[in-house]
Amino acid sequence: MDNRAEVRDFLISRRTQVAPEQVGLPAGTNRRVKGLRRSEVAILAGLSVEYYTRLERGAIGGASARVLASIARALCLDDAERAHLFDLAYAATPVARPPRRRNSKSWAPHESLQWALDAITAGPAFVRNGRMDLLAVNPLGRAFYKHAYDMPGQPPNIARFTFLDERAYEFYPDWDAFAEVTVSILRTEAGRDPHNKELHDLIGELGTLSEEFRRRWGAHNVRHHGTGFKSFNHPIVGELTLAFEGLEMAAEPGLTLTIYTAEPGSPSAERMQLLASWAASEYGNAVQSVSERTRMDP
Repeated sequence: MDNRAEVRDFLISRRTQVAPEQVGLPAGTNRRVKGLRRSEVAILAGLSVEYYTRLERGAIGGASARVLASIARALCLDDAERAHLFDLAYAATPVARPPRRRNSKSWAPHESLQWALDAITAGPAFVRNGRMDLLAVNPLGRAFYKHAYDMPGQPPNIARFTFLDERAYEFYPDWDAFAEVTVSILRTEAGRDPHNKELHDLIGELGTLSEEFRRRWGAHNVRHHGTGFKSFNHPIVGELTLAFEGLEMAAEPGLTLTIYTAEPGSPSAERMQLLASWAASEYGNAVQSVSERTRMDP
């Protein structure tokens, strides 16, 4: 895979975000570019201008870890951006890492994983892949992402719901923030798994149908998204403020188990109990995985 354009656009986007004074350089008055010049990045990274220029043009395959780390420091990359730079470099090498992700249509959770999900009764729990497919859920997770499951003709996917379903603007009170996070997760995954056709198909679909997605995708922002608080406006129970934890699954590289919980005794906790009661009556005591339902569909 030739990812030169990805490398070029990412490095340029990061370079334009670093102010000269941020790295101890004079701002000057006759700058024609936003942020740092290529020559300044090269000096800060301890590289020749010619070599850094080749790297920024996309010829990053074979760059050493030391060189990549130097560029990351020069561009003030955070942990997620640094990891993304390394992923892009690995993908550009003649012998790149083998694909780590599994096809979402053929993957099915172990029975014990579904048991574990169903045992979580205080909040939504679900397993997703890097393209944000909902692969397995507990009853509360199915009820929580009710709209994503209601989208016709598609397996449930958080990114597709966010950008292609008008109901997302109501479900996410701060839709812009959720949209930014969603695109950053997809961009991060594209660097990790550049050969994933399903992922590229989704990105192409979103880019074709959503101007909001196209604009954000062009920013080349990436992030690690593992813990925090989010607010929602659920169609059944109303406003919810929930903490979340995202856990990488050691037995299934590339998959993340996410659990949402409300503060004990809070109004959100009471509303989550109402949602649990609604889910129990609507879906029963178990929720099938996406893969299982797909196999059963005629």
